[in-house]
Amino acid sequence: MKVQILALALSALTAGPILAQLLPYQLPPRPLVALADAPPIPRVSFSPNAEWLLQLDMQERPTVLDQSQSELRLAGLRINTAVNSRSRAAHVRALRLRQLPKGLELLVQGLPANARINNLQWSPDNTKIAFTHSTRDHLELWVVDVASASARLIPNIFLNGALGMPYEWISDSKTLIVRAVVGGRGAAPVAAPAEVRRRYEYPVGTPLDEQILGYYALSQVVRVGLDGRMAPLGQPGLIGQASPSPDGRFVLVRTYHRPYPNTLPLDRFPQRVQVLAVDGLLDKQLAELPAVDSLPAGPDAVPTGPREFSWREDAPNTLFWVEARDGGNPAQVAPVRDQLLTLAAPFEEPGRQLVALPVRFKRMYWSSEQLTLVEGMRLTDRRQFIWPLDVATKTLQAPLLTYSARDAYAHPGTLVLRPNAQGRRVLLTDRSGTGVYLFGAGASGEGDRPFVDELNVRTRASLRWWRSEAPYYELPVAIVDPAKRIFITRRESDQQSPNYYLRTGPKLVAITQFADPYAGLGSLPRPQPIRYQRPDGRPLTATLYLPAGYQTSDGPLPTIMEVSPAVFHDSTATGQVRGSRHSFARYGWGSPLYWTAQGYAVLQDVALPTFPANNAVTPAAYTQQLTQATGAALAEGRRLGLIDTSRLVVVGQGPGALLATSLLADSRLFKAGIVLTGLHNQPLPMRLPGEEQPLALPGPVLGYADVLVPPFSLPDTLRRPLLVLPAGFEGVPASLATRTEQLYSELQRLGGKGVSYATLPGETHGYTARESLMQLLAQMNTWFDTYIKPTAASQPTTTLPTTSK
Repeated sequence: MKVQILALALSALTAGPILAQLLPYQLPPRPLVALADAPPIPRVSFSPNAEWLLQLDMQERPTVLDQSQSELRLAGLRINTAVNSRSRAAHVRALRLRQLPKGLELLVQGLPANARINNLQWSPDNTKIAFTHSTRDHLELWVVDVASASARLIPNIFLNGALGMPYEWISDSKTLIVRAVVGGRGAAPVAAPAEVRRRYEYPVGTPLDEQILGYYALSQVVRVGLDGRMAPLGQPGLIGQASPSPDGRFVLVRTYHRPYPNTLPLDRFPQRVQVLAVDGLLDKQLAELPAVDSLPAGPDAVPTGPREFSWREDAPNTLFWVEARDGGNPAQVAPVRDQLLTLAAPFEEPGRQLVALPVRFKRMYWSSEQLTLVEGMRLTDRRQFIWPLDVATKTLQAPLLTYSARDAYAHPGTLVLRPNAQGRRVLLTDRSGTGVYLFGAGASGEGDRPFVDELNVRTRASLRWWRSEAPYYELPVAIVDPAKRIFITRRESDQQSPNYYLRTGPKLVAITQFADPYAGLGSLPRPQPIRYQRPDGRPLTATLYLPAGYQTSDGPLPTIMEVSPAVFHDSTATGQVRGSRHSFARYGWGSPLYWTAQGYAVLQDVALPTFPANNAVTPAAYTQQLTQATGAALAEGRRLGLIDTSRLVVVGQGPGALLATSLLADSRLFKAGIVLTGLHNQPLPMRLPGEEQPLALPGPVLGYADVLVPPFSLPDTLRRPLLVLPAGFEGVPASLATRTEQLYSELQRLGGKGVSYATLPGETHGYTARESLMQLLAQMNTWFDTYIKPTAASQPTTTLPTTSK
C-alpha cells in the first residue's frame, strides 16, 4: 500500500514552523493551472436604497504562507490570534463605487496599503460604508464616505471579531456599536499540544484552554462616533451579540460565561442576556440561560426557557424572543410548540405573549401593526408555514403559504426584505401595505427558472411579474421600484459570465461589465441534463458535462462521476431537475469540471436517493439502493452514446466520500475512486445534507454507533484503487480530516491494495491555498490518467497560455 503524507497538523495552535516540513508541491497540466488561476469574479453590494453599487475586488487565492498564520481552534471556533478575528476569511483588496444606473466608476481612495478588507456594512442613510481591515497584529475600523469615494480610519480602537461581526451601525448613521479588544490584557497564554478526543471540535478541556479562550474572545462593548468619541458600555465578557435597538437608544447584549462545559461548543455555553442603554443609564438583565448539554430526541427538539432574543424591526425599542411550550420535546403531544413574547422599554414588566405556534418558530417578517408575517417549521417532514399575524388581537390568520422544503417545483420563493429608515430589514410592500414580493428559484422540468411574484396578503391573489427565459439563467437580486416593476438581476449563460442588469419588463440596462475570467482558455463545458429511472421505476435526474467541441461521433468518453447523498420519504421530488443548464461553469476546489479540459466527461448532481421502509434503512438496503441508482445513471449515459462505462472513476467529498467508497467496495462499476475530506465512519442512523431527520434502525439496534454503513462494515471488499485526500489532519474525531485518516488506517490494517493517502498542510475542511489546490489537481489528474485516460480522439481543442504561474 502506497503512503504519501505531505504534512501533519501539529496542535490546536498552528503557526509558521509547519512550513519547514513541506515536501515539494506539484503542478497539474497547464490547462488546469490556467483554470485554477483565473481571477475571481468581483462581488457586489447594493446600497439599501438601491441607488449605489459597491464592487468588491477579491484577493487572489492565498498562499500556504498566508495559511500558516497563527490559528486558535477552541470551543468549536477558529480564531486568527494575530488580529482577534475569525480565521480563513477571503479578503477584499479594492472597492469601487458606481451610482446607478450609469454613473462613472469611482475607485475608493485612501484605503490602507495591501488592504485586507472584510465585514462591510452600509449605513442606514446610504451615505457611508463601514468595514474592518486586518493588519499584522490587530483589526481596524474604517469608514467610506460614498459621495467622495474616500476612506478613513477610525483611530484608537482595535476590534474583536473572534465571535462574529464586530460592529453594527446605530440608526443615526453617525455612531456604531463595536466589540473591542480589552486593553491591558498582557501576554497571551501559551497553548499546550491538543490531546482531546471528543465529539465536538476543539472543546475547552483544561484550565489553560479556558485562559486562552478568555484571552482571545474577551471584548468590551463600546459606542463609537465617527468623530472619534467613544464610551464603553457594560462590562467585558465573551460577547456573542451586541445589537442596537432600531431607535439607537439601547443595545441587546448576549454574553457567554463560566462554568465552561468541557464537552460542548461555544454556542451551547451558559449565556446571560441583558439590555444596556447607549447613554449608560441602564443595565437590565433579561435572562440567565444554562448550558445546553442535552436535548430530547428528534430534529424539532429545542432547549427549554427563552431563546432567540432579538429586536422587533418595525418598533423603536421592543424585544421579542421564543419559548417552548412543550418542554422542547417534539415527542410530547401539545397543541402549542412555541410561543413568542415581547417586551418594550423600559423592560420592567414580564414579557407578553404575542402569538402561539403549533410548530417550531423559524423567523419573523416585520412590517407594521397591520402587516406582520411569522414563519414556522416542522423538521420531521420538512413542512414550512407562513401566517399573517394580527398584532392587535395576537392571533394567526389562515396560512398564507404552506409548502414542503423537499418539493422544489412547488416552492413559492423567499419573501423580499428591504432596510427601512433605521436600517432594519422589513418586508417590502406595495403602496397599499397589503402586497408583498417573492424571489423564487423557479425549479421546473426545464431546470431552474427564477421568478418575481407579487402576493396580496389580504386577497391571497398572486401575480407573476417575470420569469427567467432560456438561453439565460437570470436571478432577481433587488427591487428598485415596486410600483414601476423595476428590479436588479444577475444574468449569465453557459458561455457568458455573470453580470448585473436593471430590468423593466423586457428592457435591460447593463450595470456591470465583468470580464469572463476564463477568456482565452477555450470554450466552457456545456451541461446536458439526463433523465432516467431506477429499476423500481422511481424517476431520477443527473447533469452530464461534455468537453467543449465534443461531437457524438467522437464516441463515448471516460467519465468522472461525483456523488453526494440524499434521503427521501416519498418519490415526489426524486425526479425533479435541479440547477440550470444555462448557468455559467464555476471551477471550485476539487470540482471534477476541470477535467472536461482534459477530454473527460463529468457526471454531477446524480440523484442517489435512499428511501426508508417504515422509517428505517438497513445497511443492505442502503447499499442496494445506492448501487441501483448509480447503475441506472450510467446505463442512460451509455444508451446516449456519451459515457464509456468501462472507464469510470467515482469521486466524493464530505458526505459524498462515504458514498464513493461504498460504491467502490460494493459494486464493480468503477475502475478507481477518489475521496476528499469526508464522513467515512458515519453510522446509521445518519443525518445527511438537506435532511434534518436521521434515519432510524428497526429492532434491537438503538445506539447511535451500533451499525456502521459500509465501507467500515465491509472494508475488506475494497479491491479497486482509491486515492484518499483529506485537507489536513487535526487529531479530533469529529473533524472530517480525522475520519478520512481513520478510513486509510482501517484499509491499511486489512491489507488493501492500490490505496494512496496524502494530507495538505495548513488546510482543514477545504483546500484554500494555491499550492494546496495545485497539488490536489495534480494528484487527481495523475489518478484519472492512470486508470481511465482519454484516447487522443477524445481530447478537446483548447487554447493554452504560453506560460503558467
